[in-house]
Order: sequence, then C-alpha cells, then structure tokens
Amino acid sequence: MEYPGSYILAIRRILLFVLLTLFTAPLQWLMLKLGSRLQRRIPHWYHRRVTKALGIEIVVCGHPSSAHPTLYVANHASYLDITVLGSLLKCSFVAKSEIADWPGFGLLAKLQRSVFVDRRRGSTGNHRDEMMRRLEAGDDLVLFPEGTSGDGTFVLPFKSALFSVAERRPHGRPLPVQPVSIAYTRLDGVPMGRYLRPFFAWYGDMDLGSHLPQALGMGDLTVVVEFHDPVSLDDFESRKALTTQCQAAVSRGLAAALSGRSLALPEGEALPDATTAPA
Repeated sequence: MEYPGSYILAIRRILLFVLLTLFTAPLQWLMLKLGSRLQRRIPHWYHRRVTKALGIEIVVCGHPSSAHPTLYVANHASYLDITVLGSLLKCSFVAKSEIADWPGFGLLAKLQRSVFVDRRRGSTGNHRDEMMRRLEAGDDLVLFPEGTSGDGTFVLPFKSALFSVAERRPHGRPLPVQPVSIAYTRLDGVPMGRYLRPFFAWYGDMDLGSHLPQALGMGDLTVVVEFHDPVSLDDFESRKALTTQCQAAVSRGLAAALSGRSLALPEGEALPDATTAPA
C-alpha cells in the first residue's frame, strides 16, 4: 500500500510529542513520589495537549459517568485510544503486563498509573484484587475487554473474565460500568474508508516503529467517542449478560459513527476542552 502521508509532518508532530513528554514526565514522577492529588490531573492535562499536537479532533457523543469510581469499557483499535480517552477522562488504564517492559511506552504507562494485569488463565483473581484496590481508592479505570486491538471496523468479542471486578461493590455500592465506543472516522475532514483506517489502527503483527510515524504524518484525524448509558452487574442476571450488553452497545456505537449517524453533543454541552462537530 503506497503511503499517502507526509514524513515531514510526522517528524514535526513527533518532536512536539517528545517535548511535551520531556516537560510532563518528570513533573508527574514527582507528584507520584509526593502522593499529590495532581498525579490524577497531570496525565489528563498532558493528553489534552498531545491530541492537539498530533492533529486529533475529538467529537463527543453522550456523557461520561458522574459517579466515581467508574469502570469504562471500550473497543481498542490503536495506541491513539489512550491519548483520546486520556484527554476526556481523569483515569488510569488496565494494560497487559508485558506493556510495562516496553521501551518508552512502558514508562508512560507507569506514569499514567496503569494497572498491569497478567491475562493468563489462573491469574484473574490477582488482577481483580489490584483493580478493586484502585477502585476503592476512587480511581476511574479504563478496560479494553477485547484483550487485543482490532482493525477499527468491527468490535472483537469481549472477554467476560475481564469483567470479574464488576462483581465487587466498592464502598458497598454497585460498580458503574460504562461502555464507550471509539471510531476513527475522518481524515482532513473527509470520511475515511477501510483503505486508510489501517494507517491508524494498530493490530496483528504490525511494527510499532514504522506504524507510528506513518500515522502521525497522515493529516488531521477526527475521532468519535460515544459514552453509552452506564450499567452495573445488579442490572443483569450474570457477568456474561453484562459483558454481552456492553459489547452490543459498543458495537452499535462504532457502526453508527463509521456510517455518520452519531450525533455530537449540542453546542454548549460539550465536555471541557473537547471539540464538538457534526459527525
């Protein structure tokens, strides 16, 4: 596939990303050491500026949960999902344990206060306990229950084992679970079809080192993020039923956004610092 982007634009955006990271990372490290409340705010501030530096416009549909803690469950297509959601939520992410050892990105994940989980069979109880500890502390968590990233066109099956934390009741109350759809819809304002989406979606055996500069050199990207109605395990007969409902909501939201049917928040009702425009 011939690359239609600009490597000059990619280099400029990478330099901006590096400068932002070099400024923010030491500050976040210090806040973590001091136990400051700013450790929750700084990553949010950082991701908001990274999205602008990388030319990402975010169209928001719906509202994030007003309850804290909340477990957000979203489809996963790209490493850009982290920055997109991080710019909208003061949250931490649930990540695969091997990401902690990735050069560069592993450090950023730790500074984000990510919860690293081992997804091998038999380790569910351990990572559930760690997630519960964070939820009890009032932290909102983002989980990608597909267990891997997809091509951005379809939602892969959600793994019900990753919803096991929803069986717990932080502070004796049901844990709100909010499905979230993420869709990469437009490039420079033009609807983006399946030909261009692999330049942003990172999945399979794609090499991150070559994929990242290509993605950043493609132009200005529009991402539609839809927050669906929060639910809890108390609303369903089983964890599997909760998983099925969340997957269905995310799938519908993704399909609607890719077809242009999603509606952005009315003027004046946008999330703080989020860009709204007709999808």
